[in-house]
Amino acid sequence: MESLVKFVQDEFVTRKDLPEFAAGDTITVFYEIREGEKVRTQFFRGVVIQRKGSGASETFTIRKMSGTIGVERIFPVNLPALQKIEVNKRGKVRRARIYYFRGLTGKKARITERRR
Repeated sequence: MESLVKFVQDEFVTRKDLPEFAAGDTITVFYEIREGEKVRTQFFRGVVIQRKGSGASETFTIRKMSGTIGVERIFPVNLPALQKIEVNKRGKVRRARIYYFRGLTGKKARITERRR
């Protein structure tokens, strides 16, 4: 049964060409918002907290600070409204899921940039 599901996902789910990014990277996600008849593009810029899943069900979580409030958003990789992803900075972290980042404020919340 699992092989059948995998086959259908590979054949019928359209793949988008997304850049490589991992936890700790600062990215900007551009996605479509539908408001009645109008369609507009909105962006969400923040630090990648995690990538989860594989294949068609893969998701990633982004966290940004809006004033003093932390805002997290989960995006499916195969979201039809997803237009593009830009990698702004590559971060150097030692874990794949940086949940500890939620508790950090001020200078401790900085992530060092990875050398190319």
